[in-house]
Amino acid sequence: MIVVAKIKALQGKESEMEQAFLDVILKVKDEPGTLIYTLHRSQNDPCVFLFYEKYKDMDALVAHSSTPHFKALFKTIKPLMDGDPEITIYHELAGI
Repeated sequence: MIVVAKIKALQGKESEMEQAFLDVILKVKDEPGTLIYTLHRSQNDPCVFLFYEKYKDMDALVAHSSTPHFKALFKTIKPLMDGDPEITIYHELAGI
């Protein structure tokens, strides 16, 4: 199960948002069903962040979304966000 989450920071709040994301990654790495959790930043717009996430299954995604550190992250970044996050879930079909 793949999740792509695109989140835009308010202009001038990019560094605060980036730090909040980096802090949570250290906690997510210990989640057993989270296989990949990679943060990216747009080269064209430094306000835009993208997470590429891979989970073992839907239960792992639900477990991730229920953790105290995930809930705390959204409390931290909510006032830093420019609009709602764009979250899309994909089923992996093939790869190398």
